[in-house]
Amino acid sequence: MAYRILIIDDDIELLKMLKKHFEIKKYEIVTAENGLEGLNKIKLQPDIILLDVNMPNIDGIEVCRRIRDKVDCPILFLTARVDEQDVVNGLSSGGDDYILKPFSLKELDARIIAHLKRETRRKEKTECCFQGELTIDYKAKTVQIHTDYLELTKLEYGIIEFLTMNQGMVFDKDRIYEKVCGYDAEGDSRVITELIRRIRKKFQQYTETEYIETIWGMGYRWIK
Repeated sequence: MAYRILIIDDDIELLKMLKKHFEIKKYEIVTAENGLEGLNKIKLQPDIILLDVNMPNIDGIEVCRRIRDKVDCPILFLTARVDEQDVVNGLSSGGDDYILKPFSLKELDARIIAHLKRETRRKEKTECCFQGELTIDYKAKTVQIHTDYLELTKLEYGIIEFLTMNQGMVFDKDRIYEKVCGYDAEGDSRVITELIRRIRKKFQQYTETEYIETIWGMGYRWIK
């Protein structure tokens, strides 16, 4: 069964080019020329979404915010913006990755394949992690403290999953970014600091236990 890609972009020529390119590679392609049309096509349950940031009326970041609670698939931003705050806003809204325009089709192919493989591996996980008051269900992608479930973005959960599966090991921001966000060397790892700050704040609403330790000058690790 072919993977389904939803491409949302107001650049009609780019849509046509990407549709042709990916259909040659045997993907099933659904396109939308603006954010509203993209929202309407979420019901087709794509396996991955390519989402332009700079669109009129409803931009890509707002589209991502509206759909993240409804879809679990990776969302890859296509953007000409390079400002750090734009990147932070995109990831905080629930995006998984971004690629700068103009981009090479070879790089885009690689990003898509990496995300689809990662999703397949995650879906195959059935085990849970139990650590005192904390329960992580890797299949359901939920984090629970006692009877309370934490409201986490996809990237926040991804960081927790990665660190808990490698407990006691120290990872710097670049390594976490690469593993969780799917970024290559071009990615900006500074957003990891902000994401971990938010994770800690959400934990503090339910427990005084510290789970993520900062190793100064080295990175972060999950406390056993």
